[in-house]
Amino acid sequence: MQLRTAASTSRDPVARGRELGAAFAPQFQRTAALYLAHFAELGVPSGEVRGIAERSSAALTAWAPELAAEADAIADAAQLERWRLAAVGARTEILAAAPPRTEGECSTAVHVGPGQPAESIQTWDWHDFLTPEGLLWEFPSDAGLDVKLFTEFGTAAKIGVNSAGLGLHFNILSHVSDSDAGGVPVHAIARRVLDEARSIEDARRIAASATVSASTVLTVFETGPAGSRAASLELSPAGLGVVGPAADGWLLHTNHFLDARLSSGDTVPNDSTTRARYAHLDTVRGRLTGPDPTARALAVCGGLGADAPVCMTPDPALPRVDQWTTLLTIAIDTETFALDVYPGRPDEAATAGFTRF
Repeated sequence: MQLRTAASTSRDPVARGRELGAAFAPQFQRTAALYLAHFAELGVPSGEVRGIAERSSAALTAWAPELAAEADAIADAAQLERWRLAAVGARTEILAAAPPRTEGECSTAVHVGPGQPAESIQTWDWHDFLTPEGLLWEFPSDAGLDVKLFTEFGTAAKIGVNSAGLGLHFNILSHVSDSDAGGVPVHAIARRVLDEARSIEDARRIAASATVSASTVLTVFETGPAGSRAASLELSPAGLGVVGPAADGWLLHTNHFLDARLSSGDTVPNDSTTRARYAHLDTVRGRLTGPDPTARALAVCGGLGADAPVCMTPDPALPRVDQWTTLLTIAIDTETFALDVYPGRPDEAATAGFTRF
């Protein structure tokens, strides 16, 4: 995956969207075409894809009209039908209408505590054929915060940090209550948290205000004068679960629910690696505290290198929709408002080093 960077100066969502859509029109067009082909490959009829995209867009307009206006401006500037871009923005909502696949996405570890800054690392696992390029974007939000984030071309946000000292990691979940209803896109919820939240309580309030049709967990954390705090906000149509750190300050998440109530409706396939990846993070957690991001990337592999459960390499023997790749390793610095990124696995990041954004 090639990382593109952009910096916007406008707080106006329409002006910001037009600027981004014009600058990266080929990327938005290509990503939309790739996703629409992927949904067809998964067996989701094109009419259903458009219906979910349009329902999710309407839900977004009602919940966060400024984000809907920005998305429409991107589509118009990129000369892309609005519903096609909305299908990328609602890709998780559309995937909720497809049969569950073996794998999930992403492994996250965050460490917090009194008198110390938050430390984090995440892998983003997805299909390399869907995301030849990703976006690192810096901009001032409508709410007066500066934001830095990573996302796909067409999703509102995925992983990021704001100038209030709040960071956000993103992992997909699946629940029996997920449906094709077309709720507020979960990527837009992540974006609104980054745009507006100055605390974990703000993030929880924002997340709780959205009606969703697909499940996801937002792991949010903050660093302030007294130290750092964290919480995983597990979103599903059945409700919101909040999971806190363990006694040693570690908060881990992969792709299964941890909230006791919501976990009873978890539909992650039994052959997913989510629990193996969680167990691996639990094993190496004691080695992750303190080092810089490069050393943390090495430590998260636990001495196994590319064979670590959190390092995914596609298996060419499988259908391509079942081939998963670790496309990004990322650490968030909430003290200095920065993202440390590497477009690949943690073992590769440990050798090549991160780029600071």
